[in-house]
Amino acid sequence: MTAVMGLLLLVVPTLYAVVWAWLRAGLPTVALPTGPPSFLEQGLGGEVPPGGGIFSAAPQFSVLLAARDEAATLPHLLAALRQQTMAPHLFEVLIADDHSADDTAALVRAAARTTPFALRLISLPPGTTGKKAALAAAEAQARAPWVVATDADCRPGPGWLAAYAALLLAQPGLHFISGPVRLTPGGAWFDGLLGLEFAGLIGVGAGCIARGRPTMCNGANLAYRRATFHEVGGYADNLGLASGDDEFLLHKIHRRYPVGVCFLAEAGAVVDTPAPATLRALLRQRVRWASKYPHYRTAAPRQLALLVVGANVSLALGLGLGSLWPALGPWAAAGWALKLGADAWLLWPTLGLLHRRSWLAWLLPLQLLYAPYAVAVGLAGQRRQGYRWKGRQVR
Repeated sequence: MTAVMGLLLLVVPTLYAVVWAWLRAGLPTVALPTGPPSFLEQGLGGEVPPGGGIFSAAPQFSVLLAARDEAATLPHLLAALRQQTMAPHLFEVLIADDHSADDTAALVRAAARTTPFALRLISLPPGTTGKKAALAAAEAQARAPWVVATDADCRPGPGWLAAYAALLLAQPGLHFISGPVRLTPGGAWFDGLLGLEFAGLIGVGAGCIARGRPTMCNGANLAYRRATFHEVGGYADNLGLASGDDEFLLHKIHRRYPVGVCFLAEAGAVVDTPAPATLRALLRQRVRWASKYPHYRTAAPRQLALLVVGANVSLALGLGLGSLWPALGPWAAAGWALKLGADAWLLWPTLGLLHRRSWLAWLLPLQLLYAPYAVAVGLAGQRRQGYRWKGRQVR
């Protein structure tokens, strides 16, 4: 009887470890070429590739972001964009103001007079609200063939846009690119735990894309071909949902172009985003993310969520049963070893890409807290009454 119960405790952790090993084997590990300096850093320099390539005299990237009451964070993002190694005439920045009550609009107008790149403010009309509406409004006025999206509180590195350009030179048939995102400390005691968990999301998302089963990406760092955005209907079928501007688009483009989606595994493409500063802010953010799960039209995200929750619940159950029946202790320990080993194996290259391998020290504490956290957030995300976000009641 003990052996049967022990084997049952190992079923889900074993499946989890197999899937994680499969994802790990698919992760891209080769850094991209830096690309011709005349195109990526100094600009065209009078030379145009045969047929024009992806470069021409017009902007080639439209950087889009939605802003609501972001006057405190936008100066840092604009400073980071001024430091881009890509020539400023090759990209433009469009900031969509979602009815901010602070000085966001005035700040952007003032900055537009001094930035070396084209900077435009897009103001949403009365009655139109939300991140997707803001991004769609900005996209409608973009001039470049490719959109690169980020958030107002993010900090891209100097080689951010150049890394996207290098990938497109190497793989011109792409339609959607997911980029790496790294959490910066928010001043809370759980910064290390949160950074490791977030790195896991990035790694799993990258592995799923590489294996042709995309599940997740992050709107703080992604790019897509504008013609493809319109081809798949943009945000039209999920405009009423506050979350999912990134993942719904990923899934739709992948259905249309299964080999046209890629993860940008390049350290220069990393975008930093601040971690929530309080536990309440963390839970609000995660509930917002979880709220979109019932609306997925592909099976892979749901299957992944069930596997993750099942593995974590299995470990918690094994810990409880092992304390009651010591004979089950070795079986429970084996389950923990399988789960933690698989996590460490998948996280190692991702943490290397993010230059944060020291975060792996938080793996065991994160595991001890994760089961109740994941279940609580998942249930809260399905509440019909929705939640508050940016001062609004949303769903």
